[in-house]
Amino acid sequence: MSGKIKSVGVIGAGQMGAGIAHVSSLAGYQVFLHDLGAEQIESGIATINGNLARQAASGKISDSAMKAAQQRLNAAPSVSDLASCDLVVEAATENEAIKRQIFANLCPALNPQAIVASNTSSISITRLASATDRAENFIGIHFMNPVPVMQLVELVRGIATADETFSTAKAFVGSLGKTIAVAEDFPGFMVNRILLPMINEAIYTLYEGVGNVQSIDTAMKLGANHPMGPLELADFIGLDTCLSIMQVLHDGLADSKYRPCPLLVKYVEAGWLGRKSGRGFYDYRGETPVPTR
Repeated sequence: MSGKIKSVGVIGAGQMGAGIAHVSSLAGYQVFLHDLGAEQIESGIATINGNLARQAASGKISDSAMKAAQQRLNAAPSVSDLASCDLVVEAATENEAIKRQIFANLCPALNPQAIVASNTSSISITRLASATDRAENFIGIHFMNPVPVMQLVELVRGIATADETFSTAKAFVGSLGKTIAVAEDFPGFMVNRILLPMINEAIYTLYEGVGNVQSIDTAMKLGANHPMGPLELADFIGLDTCLSIMQVLHDGLADSKYRPCPLLVKYVEAGWLGRKSGRGFYDYRGETPVPTR
């Protein structure tokens, strides 16, 4: 554990929030998980418990570590339940207006010294910090999905982030056993600025008929040694998230090379968002995923 942080609040019990709560409880922190409704929180905690049990069954962690981590997980139905937290990580949907609203509700409930972090994958940390009452105590802590498996965390300082906030966040991420990459506060930071245009280009390759879904994914897996093809990866990330990151890059850097592919827009408009909705570049409703074009 990091000395200055003993309890961690996580806002958002979806895939990312549950993952952050999972690794934090495993590292010895008291974790308070908050979402809009009790159902979402319960479902998040059930996911974490299931994932911890899987890690124990495969010998990655001991049974006693699993039980201790499960006991450190607490449901936080109201924002006021986060009042005692030393660090609160927001892991809500990638939408700036929603994130700002969360910070507006959250900050009055917190101790003035508490650090607030966002797990945003592309939105300006400086701009989000300005929506809080503690820009000095605000930082970007961007985990990769799935959090328990992925080794990297991007640490992003806003223009006002204090040195002490940065060093405390660094110690916290280190205590989770993750590797830190420090990124400057520019749209998409590092990983998504490089990864998303590649995925977008793969979608253009499909859109222009250069190759079908299967051949594009096979080409990148076997030709560039990627563990997952770009279209398979897009489905895993969520096509709505891919689109919102491309829009942040396009708006923030004003370069036409970041223009979202019209086919990506069409899939999102159809509600084909990838794995989470059952269909994206692959159809997940049967035994094995089938390409949709």
